[in-house]
Amino acid sequence: MSMIRIIKRMRRTEVILMCCSFCLVIFQVWTDLKIPDYMSEITRLVKTEGSAVSDIVRAGGMMLACAVLSMCISFCAGFVSSRLAATFSMHLRSDIFHKVESFSLEEIDRFSTASLITRSTNDVQQIQNFVSRGFTMVIRVPITVTIALIKIWGKHWEWTAVTSGAVFIVILAVIYVIKYAHPRFRRMQTLTDDLNRATRENLTGIRVIRAYNAEEYQEGKFAQANDNLTNNALQAHYAMAVMHPTMRFVHNGLNVGIYLVGAFIISRMLGTGEALTTFSEMVVFSNYAGRILFSFMSLNMIFNTIPRATVCCERLLEVLDTEPSITDGERMKGLEGEEGTVEFRNVSFRYPGTEGDVISNISFTAKKGETVAFIGATGSGKTSLVNLIPRFYDVREGEVLVDGVDVREYDQKALRALVGYAPQRAVLFTGTIADNVDYGSSFNTYDEEETREKIKKAVEVAQAKNFVEALDDGYDAEITRGGTNVSGGQKQRLSIARAIFRDPEIYIFDDTFSALDYQTDRTLRAALKEYTQGATTLIVAQRIGTIRDADRIIVLDEGKMVGMGTHSELMKDCEVYRQIAYTQLSEEELQ
Repeated sequence: MSMIRIIKRMRRTEVILMCCSFCLVIFQVWTDLKIPDYMSEITRLVKTEGSAVSDIVRAGGMMLACAVLSMCISFCAGFVSSRLAATFSMHLRSDIFHKVESFSLEEIDRFSTASLITRSTNDVQQIQNFVSRGFTMVIRVPITVTIALIKIWGKHWEWTAVTSGAVFIVILAVIYVIKYAHPRFRRMQTLTDDLNRATRENLTGIRVIRAYNAEEYQEGKFAQANDNLTNNALQAHYAMAVMHPTMRFVHNGLNVGIYLVGAFIISRMLGTGEALTTFSEMVVFSNYAGRILFSFMSLNMIFNTIPRATVCCERLLEVLDTEPSITDGERMKGLEGEEGTVEFRNVSFRYPGTEGDVISNISFTAKKGETVAFIGATGSGKTSLVNLIPRFYDVREGEVLVDGVDVREYDQKALRALVGYAPQRAVLFTGTIADNVDYGSSFNTYDEEETREKIKKAVEVAQAKNFVEALDDGYDAEITRGGTNVSGGQKQRLSIARAIFRDPEIYIFDDTFSALDYQTDRTLRAALKEYTQGATTLIVAQRIGTIRDADRIIVLDEGKMVGMGTHSELMKDCEVYRQIAYTQLSEEELQ
């Protein structure tokens, strides 16, 4: 069923290719099964006195022509099926990528990053293998068996009995494979997820691993995942390995049985005109019976690809059938006169699958031009709170309003176009520094002076100008995957520059100043305050020094708002804020 649903996703061009492949396979089977007929005619002519050599040559020429035609058709069928498999897998990967792009963080967390990578690469590859190789086999086998049975139907029952016995043995072998190998092929994809997860953890956490001399520990985790996958694959392939020698043995035994039975039948007809006819029929019967058995032998290949392809189809459909929990609204902009406002009204939120709220009954308003900061202990809900503004998650209760409109009413692209977001973990992409600063914008032509100047200005405000212009290629310097060729502080400043470049109504800085030294932090905030006048700025921070000049500071404790006001007001009225302040600064510094 899952395989059929995946095939239904084929485009019109792919359906045409599939129909062409189907017709070519039928034509090839027909030409293949014509060969035994000419073989029978040649045998009869050779054994019949007075036969003209020209008749034998003609029959042989027709037999050769069928063989050449079959080869050409096979080449064309292989080309068409390969084209079909390649284009279909390309579209599947595109569909999966597009679907994942529409997911909220809830769906991403549910599937896991490692699993989504496996599904969009390895799983699609398994389906491509099936379409390119197994699909033609699925068509060929029943057609070959049906036509061959029609050809030999009604011939001597002894031969039919021998053939039926051979087919029965093959069916038992196939049932064995279904019972034993299929469950292991199903489990193989899950184990591949585990292996990818272990590999990904090792690569992304390589610095921590080496810092703690934990190479052997990681090798043990990888070895466990690798051994599980290997042992499972060995058990599955051991079962498949039994098939080929079994099929070959049965095929050879079938030929021996047919000729042995044929010898007894012909011996009873010696001296009659029927002996030659029976000998000719035996040659044809043996050929057709061999093709029937060979078709069942092809099931070895089919059952090697179908189980994994079926599992992969199910896994892909899980992704494709998942409806994003966050859906688009229809509004493209907010209310007139409310530009830049952010309001929380009795907002509560919990992560999917958890019982307790991480944010409980939060209410505040940030107006245009204001700087509002959030501070609290680790796990107090600061990041969770700001993630609700660009609608990475939806609230459980209450409302989050941007420009006077509930964020759930916005088109997601329109909402996020209002926000310049610098995440807690700075992320850079492969490309140049300029590519990363104007990432996702409509400005992609770097020879335009206006765009270039805008990039330079954003980098300057983010206090990244000195290190960028010190690089050999400056703004065209390459950033490696994940930004591994720049420091943590440099990544944060480029992430801030990316947010500045957008000139949004609302800035969200989620603990993006943590890797900066105090001097750079102070200089950057001063430049940022001057540049972002008229925009709303929301800052999540751990350091009092970063937020003490904010227009309003909101103090969070275990998801609840326990204080709101200026620095001086909170020092008087909020015990939690005072405790945080005194752990970071002296009384003289707090004056």
